[in-house]
Amino acid sequence: MKALHFGAGNIGRGFIGKLLSDAGMKVTFADVNETVVNALIERQEYPVKIVGEECVVEVVKNVTAVNSATSAVVDCIAESDIVTTAVGPTVLKIISKSIAQGIEKRAAANNTAPMNIIAAENMVRGTSQLKAAVLEHLSDEMKAFTEQHIGFVDSAVDRIVPPAEAGETDPLAVTVETFSEWIVDQTQFKGEIPNIPGMECTDNLMAFVERKLFTLNTGHLVTAYLGVLAGHETIKDSIEDDKIRAEVTATMEESGAVLIKRYGFDPEAHAAYIQKILGRFANPFLRDEVDRVGRQPIRKLSPQDRLVKPLNGTLEYGLPNAHLVKAIAAAFHYKNEDDPQAVELQAMFAEKGFAETLAHYSELNSDSEVVKLAEQAYLALK
Repeated sequence: MKALHFGAGNIGRGFIGKLLSDAGMKVTFADVNETVVNALIERQEYPVKIVGEECVVEVVKNVTAVNSATSAVVDCIAESDIVTTAVGPTVLKIISKSIAQGIEKRAAANNTAPMNIIAAENMVRGTSQLKAAVLEHLSDEMKAFTEQHIGFVDSAVDRIVPPAEAGETDPLAVTVETFSEWIVDQTQFKGEIPNIPGMECTDNLMAFVERKLFTLNTGHLVTAYLGVLAGHETIKDSIEDDKIRAEVTATMEESGAVLIKRYGFDPEAHAAYIQKILGRFANPFLRDEVDRVGRQPIRKLSPQDRLVKPLNGTLEYGLPNAHLVKAIAAAFHYKNEDDPQAVELQAMFAEKGFAETLAHYSELNSDSEVVKLAEQAYLALK
């Protein structure tokens, strides 16, 4: 089978691309980074360092690359059996046009073999959002072809992949944690579901999407924001601060109560899942900086993301939420001149004040009790 993967960054190479290659597929990476693209074309392999109790280096083979800004990527889409992405939510719309052109090329060649597209992004139902963007570029006739032959499969992904280690000179080297989870919606495939070890199928994807979002993503971000306030540089340093660990645990327990109520998760099993994630944050072999994890606070304060979505769940079910409220308040203390979203958030905060700014990005009511509590929490954190 042929696979095309958009995004040859650390997550693309260290997680999804590796799983596809390990499954025996010929993998082509599509990216605009010419250094990485050229290195993949020349070497056709790259090393992945997997760090945990034992550290091992595995070489991913049978790979190549194409510049995603060229027409060559359209040819690759037309010939692929599976297309995956790890590009970030903002880039999905950009690549949607190339995917649409690739589908048109398949139709022109009368290629009716099923192709499945999976956006392995840190977002809720990212593939469905990608599908909507692709359909905008297609005629009614091509939309009908797409509905019949192209599967758009939503997924949930979980693996901590930090930036390259200091002093690393190989542009293809990547370090990942031992743990990984890639769960896909088995109801959305066209044709046979490909056999990819490490890709798990479910008919209840949202339970796993929200479990990851409300636990790993929520906990990771709170660890980062409280770590910034405490003067820590890394997630490991932050989570090893007893006060922060207690606060992060309490926050994940609040978001976890929503999951238990909504999906019927076993409380003991979920408590064990929280402890496993806390252990992942403390992995001594991963240098993950709090500034990296804290970036893009506006996206993370949006209604469908890791702070406000679980908070809304507590409001829906009448559950405690003081720690989630504090986490939202901590986001307003995150300042990073190199992050446009952090700059924008602070600028609006300075002009409009806390309540109006939070309401604008979160879609919470500026006059609501929870927004007032968040402002009080912000002042208490000063």
